[in-house]
Amino acid sequence: MTSASSKPPALGPLLSTIHAPCDVKKLADEDLPKLAAEIRHTLIDCLSKTGGHLGPNLGVVELSVAMHRVFSTPEDKFVFDVSHQGYVHKMLTGRADRIHTIRTYKGLNGFLLRSESPHDSYGAGHAGTALSAALGMAAARDLAGGDNHVIAVAGDAAFTCGPTLEALNNIAETTKRFIVVLNDNEWSIDKNVGAIARYFNALQTHSTYAAVRRQAAEFVEKIAGKAVRTLAHKVEEGAKNLLFQNVLFEKFGMRYFGPIDGHDLPLLVRTFEHLKTLHEPVVLHIITEKGRGYQPALDNPGKFHGLGTYKIEDGSTDATATPTCSDLFGRAVTDFAKKDSKIVAITAAMPGGTKLEIFKQELPDRYFDVGIAEEHAALFACGLATEGFRPFLAIYSTFMQRAYDMIIHDMALQGLPVRLCMDRGGLSGDDGPTHHGLFDIGYLRHIPGIIHMQPKDEDEFVDMLHTMACYDAGPSAIRYPRGVIKGTPIKAKPVLLEIGKAEVVADGTDVALIGLGTMFEMAERTKLQLEAKGLSVALINPRFIKPLDASVIQAYAEKCKVICTFEDHVLFNGFGAAVMENLSTAGIHTPVERIGWPDQFIEHGKPETLRELHGLTAETAAGKVLRHFPLV
Repeated sequence: MTSASSKPPALGPLLSTIHAPCDVKKLADEDLPKLAAEIRHTLIDCLSKTGGHLGPNLGVVELSVAMHRVFSTPEDKFVFDVSHQGYVHKMLTGRADRIHTIRTYKGLNGFLLRSESPHDSYGAGHAGTALSAALGMAAARDLAGGDNHVIAVAGDAAFTCGPTLEALNNIAETTKRFIVVLNDNEWSIDKNVGAIARYFNALQTHSTYAAVRRQAAEFVEKIAGKAVRTLAHKVEEGAKNLLFQNVLFEKFGMRYFGPIDGHDLPLLVRTFEHLKTLHEPVVLHIITEKGRGYQPALDNPGKFHGLGTYKIEDGSTDATATPTCSDLFGRAVTDFAKKDSKIVAITAAMPGGTKLEIFKQELPDRYFDVGIAEEHAALFACGLATEGFRPFLAIYSTFMQRAYDMIIHDMALQGLPVRLCMDRGGLSGDDGPTHHGLFDIGYLRHIPGIIHMQPKDEDEFVDMLHTMACYDAGPSAIRYPRGVIKGTPIKAKPVLLEIGKAEVVADGTDVALIGLGTMFEMAERTKLQLEAKGLSVALINPRFIKPLDASVIQAYAEKCKVICTFEDHVLFNGFGAAVMENLSTAGIHTPVERIGWPDQFIEHGKPETLRELHGLTAETAAGKVLRHFPLV
């Protein structure tokens, strides 16, 4: 069982002295840029071995140092949106000597976790949560009569999220002491899109932008003196009236500062020192470079947002020999769309991750990136479907949860043929519990009229996508894993699958193994073990989660002594549960053993490690089945 690396990083002379945030405050001012340089060196070195969110963290080094220089966690609360940019915060809160374990089994998580450190005041992994959660903390502080500070740090892409805008609408009515840091680098995972992204870009590229940045710096220098409040008011009002009379945030009742250089450590420190004296909600707009300090990350910010291991000297990564499911999805849907002018593709800020960048390049007029707005994406797809188009909506399984209401109320209730393509269906390994796609069967299978399927290999995957493209009777969904399933070659022409029809791969009379999707291979291995014990074993590829092939399942339940199901999903309300319900309704009492994930949030680590830990193995399955054959 693999676990975190045992070799700690060689920390720099300053970073090695940082065991808690108070140690940042002990450093001389002139040492802060040196500390920042050591942090960048450590990140680049350690993440080359573990992978991770390099670009976002290189972009917030100075910001993180400045925040810990001025504020005091855990009393003061830092809430990072998504929190994938929290590595530097981890290093400054006593975890620098473990940063080499990031995203490895039993090592540091790649996101913030309340259970990992008291300095992680709020856990996250999805975008758009920071402002609402931080506002709740501020309200709780006010109710309790506290005087600590609450700082929400959100990237510019987070402001395309509905929850962020909902929180903005509520801040001024809720509290008088609240700081929002808008970390503006024009990127989320991919280049940001939409009106809000254009708005932030306009602030940066305005003809007087350089002058305003100088004024912001001069303003902070001036307010560092004694007459802070009077002079601050004069300079703030003057700067606001010069350029920002109609700034978005001031319309929400928040005082706006910026934009300022997010890599100017002295300026950041002095700005935070001033902001903590104010008794009004404020927004500090900082401009940063995603990947700062590492040229490969600057040259390719999309790639270095989150990646596996790489070579430090040039940032190169090992090529994948076999196309991933995401690659196949992007290629197949694009090819289908070239033959069908009604097919359109939609993503929620993930063209690279979902590989719809292929569609974007070849059919840009029918490609839509709506930003980090899954609910809107689902409704937008519904609108397209009402007018006769065939939308493919590609969103990771873990993010599709946000569109749950729209799937029921708008897609299924109206019978609209939206195609839900759920990448990362199943375990997502190193990214951990916020990114595992282990719940989509449960949140879809009870919805009337929806079709849900999962392929056992790549060739069947393309067949299923083709089937979805041709299915117009209502919504359909497909779940598929991160990476490769089996590496099966794709045939020249996909075939249309019969809806709800399973594939009987092998007949048998003692045991029936039903292996869903990526777990079909585990069912195959289990079959070999059971046959070695002399049992007659049937092997079924169900293909469809809903509708189930009731005739096949019931037929084998009636002639076999035991059924065993396999799924890369939680067992509660999962595929095996659907099989049990079906048999119970039919009055068939054949026992069903199930292999799947337990009723808990699964930690991060390599899939093979986690499967062994939680009993998702052929050996476990064989053992469960053999309990029903005491004489074997």
